[in-house]
Amino acid sequence: MTAAVALLTPGPTRVVGILNVTPDSFSDGGRYTDVETAVSHGLALAAEGATLIDVGGESTRPGAERVDAGTELMRVLPVVTRLAERGVAVSVDTTRAEVAARCVDAGAVVVNDVSGGLADPEMLTTVAALGCVYVAMHWRGHSATMIQRATYDDVVAEVVDELLDRVKAATRAGIEPDRLVLDPGLGFAKTGDQSWDVLRGVEAIHGIGLPVLWGASRKGMLDPVAPGGPAARDDASVAITTWLAMHGAWGVRTHTVAPHLAAVAVAGRLEQS
Repeated sequence: MTAAVALLTPGPTRVVGILNVTPDSFSDGGRYTDVETAVSHGLALAAEGATLIDVGGESTRPGAERVDAGTELMRVLPVVTRLAERGVAVSVDTTRAEVAARCVDAGAVVVNDVSGGLADPEMLTTVAALGCVYVAMHWRGHSATMIQRATYDDVVAEVVDELLDRVKAATRAGIEPDRLVLDPGLGFAKTGDQSWDVLRGVEAIHGIGLPVLWGASRKGMLDPVAPGGPAARDDASVAITTWLAMHGAWGVRTHTVAPHLAAVAVAGRLEQS
């Protein structure tokens, strides 16, 4: 069993640490654009207990404009390389096959694609050849236009159906099901209320039968319960992790690690018979 596939073995909910090496991410854009600072933060998240450090070089916040592949690679590749050399399990958050391939060659063990293979027609076949774990998120379009696509009759049912389409496309491309993780895409082509509906539909999402990675950390959907901007949303983010861990989530993607590990431990205690 490869180290990548070992990530997907049964166990407590994993905490995936977010490392944005961008100037414009919604919560921490600009804080980790220097390679040394980024690597130091990634090592700190890993030391706190993160299972995986997710390195992203292109903001996917609502309304964000795209950067070119060269800029994205310049941002992520040195950080991925340095963290992998230090023995950290790394994922690369990208929608581009070229970036995915270069980062896996540099030591990344997971490709986290918010487009689920829809943004780059080469992504799925590239990942199939790479042999790494692939996270496919529910997606309806790039950040600049995605909110215009937040139209649903039944958001949970439609997210499930569209994720199943991504699973079929991935397996047709040669990605084995035991290397697939799904992400329902909270905040992506979804209003705040629709994202809460997807959270309430956790059992339907998990009912697809594949590991699920959730990303609620500091997102705007939390404003009704934690007003004050991204920095004020950490406690609410931890509360959601407790909920998800109690419902068997494979992983949560977070800006902080230690509080979320505590939430997973609380969920484990509450589930003990």
